[in-house]
This record gives sequence, structure tokens and C-alpha cells, in this order.
Amino acid sequence: MTAPFSMKPLPYADDALSPVVNAGTIGFHYGKHHTTYLNNLNKFAAEDASLQGKSLEQIIKDSAGKADKVAVFNNAAQVWNHDFYWDSLAPKAGGKPTGRIADLIKDSFGDYDKFKADFAAAAIGQFGSGWAWLCFENGKLTIRKTPNAETPLTVAGVKPLLTIDVWEHAYYLDWQNRRPDYANAVIDQLLNWSFAEKNLG
Repeated sequence: MTAPFSMKPLPYADDALSPVVNAGTIGFHYGKHHTTYLNNLNKFAAEDASLQGKSLEQIIKDSAGKADKVAVFNNAAQVWNHDFYWDSLAPKAGGKPTGRIADLIKDSFGDYDKFKADFAAAAIGQFGSGWAWLCFENGKLTIRKTPNAETPLTVAGVKPLLTIDVWEHAYYLDWQNRRPDYANAVIDQLLNWSFAEKNLG
């Protein structure tokens, strides 16, 4: 898909992730924040011929680290990050995975509890706004955190598998300042291991 970009539909109903992420949060987060990033990106694309005909991923990679493309990068990366976040969640999911992902967790972290502790720590410890990521690189699972709109998509050899959004608009209506409770609830109840498996390829 190239510009003008359109909102990717949510893969579930607005209330499907309750009580961890409630319909009110989805309404503001997907309906307003995410939509604004997309509208901004389309505005930039309409005014900049160099963005025409490029995929969202290509725009992100081409604009990363360029001082004159900061606004383009921020909005494009936030569209991609949010699309990825919605797919990283699923109703009645989370907890211990099975199959190849379970084997990789054991190989990479020792056991599921260590993975959970490390992933939660990345989400909780990201200062300010940002993201926690489960990635695959060099044959192992790794955990990364990025500030603001930054994304592992721009790092060679790193394949993102799942993410947790820790911008305040992702959780504040439901959890207020209790980011640790939000992060742990997402891991326990919503992480979409099928999506991670698909991303492994």
C-alpha cells in the first residue's frame, strides 16, 4: 500500500480487550491518536513528491535519522507501530505460549518467568513515552525498548515479533499511573502469540 494510506481496521471489537484495555481507551487511542498520525502522514505525502509510491515501511526507513524528515518519520513510524501493537494483542490470549516460540523463550531467557520479568521491565522502565518490543535477531529472542516513535523496523537484522505501547494514552484511562499493572496484564491476558509466530516466518 502507498499514499494516501488508510486506517487498518482493528482485528477485534472495541470492547474485546476489556478489562485490560477498555472500549473508551480504544476510542481515544485508535480513533483519535492513531488516526491523527495517519492523517498527518497523508498530508505530508500529498505535499512531498518523494513520498509518493513508497510503502509505509519504506517511508519509515528512508526518513529515519534525517533532520529534515523528523515529522514524516514520527507520524509514519507511529502509524506502523500502532498497527503492529493492535495485532500484538488478542482477546483471551497472553500467558505461556507453545510450539516454536516456547522453545525460543526457553533457549533465549531460560524460562517463561524470566522472559515475562524482562519484558515487563522493558515496558515499565521505558522513560516517558515509547514501546517495549519482543524481537528475533541472530537466532534468539531479544527484548528492546524504544522512545517516542522509534522502532526496531529501522535496525538491520532485527525482526519485531510483538510490542507493548507505553505511551500514556495507551493505558491511562484504564490504569492511571499504574504502568506496571498494565504491562503485566497485557503479558498475562492479551499477548498474541499467534501473531508472533507469524512474524517469525
